[in-house]
Amino acid sequence: MSDHPTASAGFGVYLHWPFCAAKCPYCDFNSHVRHEKPDEALYVEAFRREIAHRASLAPGRVVSSIFLGGGTPSLMQPGTVAALLDAVGGAWSVAADVEVTLEANPTSVDATRFAGYRAAGVNRVSLGVQALNDRDLKALGRLHSAEEALAAVALAGRHFERMSFDLIYARSPHQSGAEWQAELDLAIAHAAEHLSLYQLTIEPGTAFHALHAAGKLSVPSDEQARQLYEITQETCTRHGFDAYEISNHARARAECRHNLVYWRYGEYAGIGPGAHGRLVVDGQRRAQSTEKHPETWLAGVMRQGSALVEDEALSPEAAGDEFLLMGLRLGEGIDPATYTRLTGHALDQHRIDTLLADGLIALRPDGRIAATADGVLLLDAVVADLAA
Repeated sequence: MSDHPTASAGFGVYLHWPFCAAKCPYCDFNSHVRHEKPDEALYVEAFRREIAHRASLAPGRVVSSIFLGGGTPSLMQPGTVAALLDAVGGAWSVAADVEVTLEANPTSVDATRFAGYRAAGVNRVSLGVQALNDRDLKALGRLHSAEEALAAVALAGRHFERMSFDLIYARSPHQSGAEWQAELDLAIAHAAEHLSLYQLTIEPGTAFHALHAAGKLSVPSDEQARQLYEITQETCTRHGFDAYEISNHARARAECRHNLVYWRYGEYAGIGPGAHGRLVVDGQRRAQSTEKHPETWLAGVMRQGSALVEDEALSPEAAGDEFLLMGLRLGEGIDPATYTRLTGHALDQHRIDTLLADGLIALRPDGRIAATADGVLLLDAVVADLAA
């Protein structure tokens, strides 16, 4: 719908490929290891059917971004990627300047497919580097070496107009500020335009969570983590990689457009096992998610055209809460008038004034509300206060 309050954020399509060569011990994403390779042709047919289902709910959209995430999408053959992109193009109109991102592991095997992915229509790649020393890569359960990672970054730069890679910091109590500074400098020297820099979090259900609960895995103190965060912000800003979102840094006009659809609370169709989506259907914003187990998802889609396990109409208040939670992650902040259109009421001015006085939010010249550097560190509390 072109008239919903955040229509200008664009329309994205997320395609989830759930398979990995190995499960990383920190990962709580919907990823699965299979001893036999999945039948890619069969999964393509299921993706086609679920894409058609979402297009029937949200017809007439113009796709501004496509993101192939996982799992490990770079385990797919290039022909499979091409077929998925063709299916999106057959269901909706696609913008001439569409951003098409594929997540990839920087192993030498995955990197050999880069030329095929580019020919299939991918124009941006996001590499899961995670660390630039072999000791920490091993501890994180990664299958590549630091040398392989930097070689993949260089190769990606030759095949794709746009490229990003991820690093994790606060990986252990032994990671010093000086070590992280050196690693970050090395990353920036190789990065073309975008870095995603995440603090390690111990997520329930992961191997790291079990080790931590058993006292076999130590994590940095809050003070250590904050020091590493501050080094991250200062170093990236100094090199022209502005923090346009809490964990994402980019040169001017090199932001990930697909993730901006999420953070600006646009519409996106989530396709594949465990994918989430937000579509406006008959004037109502709906929260959607699919069956997580790949084979169960496959059977459901082949049987009935979709494997949605959640398809809930959000109340205006719930939509407003999500809008705040997503938008205040951005350096640009949120437009209070959009919040009013979503919920039917304005933000409480007294709460705004209190947060301003506490130095946790700031009013931008254009009237937008943004979290300050201190506010970012307390973002959940800031959002809860504004939404109360």
